[in-house]
Amino acid sequence: MLVDKVMFGRYIKTDSWLHKMDPRAKITSMFLFVVIIMIAHSLWDLLLVTSFAIAIMASSKIPASFFVKAVRPLRFLILFLFLFQLFFHNQGELLVELGPISIYRGGILLAFLTAWRMILLISFTSLLTFTTAPLTLTKGVEGILEPFRFLGVSPERLGLMISISLRFIPTIFEETQKILKAQASRGAELSDLPWKEKGKMLMSLLVPVTVGAFRRAEDLVNSMEARGFVLGAPRSQYETLTWKVTDTVFLSLFFAIGLATLLII
Repeated sequence: MLVDKVMFGRYIKTDSWLHKMDPRAKITSMFLFVVIIMIAHSLWDLLLVTSFAIAIMASSKIPASFFVKAVRPLRFLILFLFLFQLFFHNQGELLVELGPISIYRGGILLAFLTAWRMILLISFTSLLTFTTAPLTLTKGVEGILEPFRFLGVSPERLGLMISISLRFIPTIFEETQKILKAQASRGAELSDLPWKEKGKMLMSLLVPVTVGAFRRAEDLVNSMEARGFVLGAPRSQYETLTWKVTDTVFLSLFFAIGLATLLII
């Protein structure tokens, strides 16, 4: 099913040590990992970061196929970035020249490193939702944004937005699956159509899916108002976040990897 292929926002329970960590530590570490990827410019940098990322992903006990599925939806973007760097970067030794197309040694290296960075970034950051339940992730976002309340930032509002967004992702795909099945029952089988017709058919799904999403959102708002929900009102917490020693150690590992990446020439 289409819903089963969607990895973004999915929680996979394996009872690993990453699942038990404070979400604030995981969110902060993911931001640090993005910074590390940005400052990693050499092959040795990426080898170090990749080894570290693979070790963390393996310790989550989540099958590698899930990380591959997380990268798959963005494969065309990765291919575009690879070809863009390959054909438009003109530094280093000229290797191939075919009319307007020129390929340089520096372009090949930069294209390879760019694709590598993207794959590593997408697969590793997917750990955040793989190992964190949506409600726990929302609490983590609220906890991180709490110090910025004096600037006018509302942690409850942003947390609620993230929670609803994550819950609506499978709902929207389920709605899409129903429409595709309805069209298939009328003879419009998506798998049997050429690529051009598939594109037209998928574009025709935008209107009913969008209308359905707005209808569900309106029903959700009415339900929340009927139950007396007030954003920002004081309320008790069923589960409180507790920062542990393992969270500090985990975060320190990312600082250490970032420092090592800066020191490697």
